[in-house]
Amino acid sequence: MNYYEISFTVEDDEGYRRDLLINGLGEIGFDTFEETETGFNAYIPADTFKEDLFTATLNPFFELFPFSHESNFIEQKNWNEVWESNFEPLVIGDKIYVRATFHQPRPDVRYEIVIDPKMAFGTGHHQTTSMILQLMLDEDFTGKKVLDMGCGTGILAIMAAKLNAGNITAIDYDPVCYESTIENAQLNGITSIKALCGSKEAIPAEQFDIILANINRNILLDQMDSYAAVLKPAGTIFFSGFYETPDLEIITQAANQVGLTYISHKKDKDWVAAKFVKHS
Repeated sequence: MNYYEISFTVEDDEGYRRDLLINGLGEIGFDTFEETETGFNAYIPADTFKEDLFTATLNPFFELFPFSHESNFIEQKNWNEVWESNFEPLVIGDKIYVRATFHQPRPDVRYEIVIDPKMAFGTGHHQTTSMILQLMLDEDFTGKKVLDMGCGTGILAIMAAKLNAGNITAIDYDPVCYESTIENAQLNGITSIKALCGSKEAIPAEQFDIILANINRNILLDQMDSYAAVLKPAGTIFFSGFYETPDLEIITQAANQVGLTYISHKKDKDWVAAKFVKHS
């Protein structure tokens, strides 16, 4: 799949201007955002990008504050090269070591995850992924049935397997992510992950002990009731892919409406990973 990368330059000490732009872009199909020193990058599948809708979405913001942007069309083969050239090994919480196939192993770290950095998102470097990985270290996964929504490279599903989870279902709408999850599970010697290509309609009619959902605010809100329907009573769900303000309150309100209770959250540069539990 090809992507458009839109690089935004925004003067924004407080972060609210960036948040406003990201929220607006999320409404029109941008599904991944990456902070930069001068603003952020926004990504959207090329086949869903509509220039007129993009322009109409940005026009009201030009009247509120100054910003600029540049577009870059990224072919899949070029995207793979970008990942490989930029992907550095990562240690999370002194217990998780995420590396590519071309990096040296670290036998001194308890959990090692090998990721082939193809186009699929989710190598652990983004704050949202690393925070969920940290939260997972404090959760008992032994024998638990796990659902990983928006699985990307499959990194969270693989971590769940390494934490002795039982059956794991990993779902992503992007065929590249679906294939990447299968390949990365094999790289890590994991056989307990079942990968599915799709969105909320692909969620099996089963009950899960733990759900991992690292996507973005708008998709989480759209799929919230689907998650709650398959989460066991007293089951745990981890949300990430959004900001503390105003998103956490919005996510919490939506979660409460479907029987999910906020427990705690981590924050890193305004990004949030939050833990919720379903009412018994």
